[in-house]
Amino acid sequence: MKKTIEELQSKRAQAEEGGGIKRVEAQHAKGKLTARERLEILLDEDSMEEYDVFVEHKCTDFGMEKTKIPGDGVVTGHGTINGRLVYFFSKDFTVFGGSLSRSHANKILKVQQMALRNGAPIIGLFDAGGARIQEGVDALGGYADIFLQNVLASGVIPQISVIMGPCAGGDVYSPAITDFIFMVKDTSYMFVTGPDVVKTVTNEIVSAEELGGAGVHTQKSGVADCAFENDFETLFQVRRLVDFLPSSNNEKAPVRPNVLVKNEHDYSLDSLIPKSPNQPYDIKELVEKTVDDGDFFEIGPDFAKNIVVGFGRIEGHVVGIVANQPMFLAGVLDSDSSRKAARFIRFCDCFNIPIITMVDVPGFMPGTKQEYGGLIKHGAKLLYAYAEATVPKITIITRKAYGGAYDVMASKHIRGDLNYAWPSAEIAVMGAKGAVEIIFRADIGDEEKIEARTSEYQARFANPFVAASLGYIDDIIMPHETRFRIAKGLRTLRNKKLSNPWKKHGNIPL
Repeated sequence: MKKTIEELQSKRAQAEEGGGIKRVEAQHAKGKLTARERLEILLDEDSMEEYDVFVEHKCTDFGMEKTKIPGDGVVTGHGTINGRLVYFFSKDFTVFGGSLSRSHANKILKVQQMALRNGAPIIGLFDAGGARIQEGVDALGGYADIFLQNVLASGVIPQISVIMGPCAGGDVYSPAITDFIFMVKDTSYMFVTGPDVVKTVTNEIVSAEELGGAGVHTQKSGVADCAFENDFETLFQVRRLVDFLPSSNNEKAPVRPNVLVKNEHDYSLDSLIPKSPNQPYDIKELVEKTVDDGDFFEIGPDFAKNIVVGFGRIEGHVVGIVANQPMFLAGVLDSDSSRKAARFIRFCDCFNIPIITMVDVPGFMPGTKQEYGGLIKHGAKLLYAYAEATVPKITIITRKAYGGAYDVMASKHIRGDLNYAWPSAEIAVMGAKGAVEIIFRADIGDEEKIEARTSEYQARFANPFVAASLGYIDDIIMPHETRFRIAKGLRTLRNKKLSNPWKKHGNIPL
């Protein structure tokens, strides 16, 4: 017995040391924490329960049988975040570069399946060099098994991926299926093929950072949602995100006691809209003055900045916010903003989170670049997501709601539950100048007539009254009562029941 206990202690100590002191020091020298150090930050103190500490790879090719380390390059288990159960896996770069073997994959599969069975979020911390080449197709099969579990869990439990080092080859597809991807600036990167392969195949010379760094994926590709300065800040923000999410699609998001007075009015909002219809303003001011304590967790802040999406709370209950941003491209809808918002809306609908939409949109972006890039299909994704969603939907039109973009942004016509407009709202097919130049084409050149026609069109359509008279707007409200009216509406919609026609699944315009 004594010998067995000593062997147990020795193997556990070896697993906790990872790849050894030198490799741990090398990890720290790169500004990165080890797999277990990251979990100490992510999870509540003393809540971590680890599985499969003693698992080792089974490979006997290329002399691999001579090198075995308990745990095989990934730490798996469960713990809590602010008292709520989560499952995790944390890849250990100090052991075989965090590469995936069959045994390594089986450890991840086990916690994926447990998370799905027990209805709890799963968080993956990635820092690895891809498949373990020595195992060949066995490693590739391990990846495919993990991908399948990602797909089966999609829409059932929240899945969060945190890229904290290299993430290449097969490793990138699992995060791509998950709900949220966070990255660490300067030390993490994602790509299907690395710089060396790119150089060999295309003769293109590019660094890892230029090819798939945090800046690339949070600003250009939109693959990642957020990037933070270091491991600590990134893991802290993961904890913050988890606080907004339900544990599964069968549970409600956690409710936080609200410190604000229910009927509080913010009169500063009455002067938010500039006098000139072409002058921008920051929609985030409205968002932050609407949600509890100004606490807004923005998703994708550096990508498609012409639309803002994220989580907040109203009277303690979690809501998803989607808002056009006049500060960037006048808040126009383009391919990137449509994809960004559509994915967020579908997440909210999966997990029964009400959606608040704040509209100031001049339409869809014109031009060959957008048309050649498939704007029609990308815009349709946003339309599809809103129309399909059965959660409570409340819409506030602050200024412009022009053309097809009016329809798409949670209008009454696609099952918006409560649709309000500020007095400054303009609901029309297009702006007055463009409309007049089409309707009264014969008068072009006569500035006096065009000006008169423009004033006539503005008086008729540059207001919310026509839409309100047709019942497409439920009420015209003062800006200062926005939070109060949304809160009141959410209370009435709390027990909303709406279902779509039975189907295996829809065919979203991908």
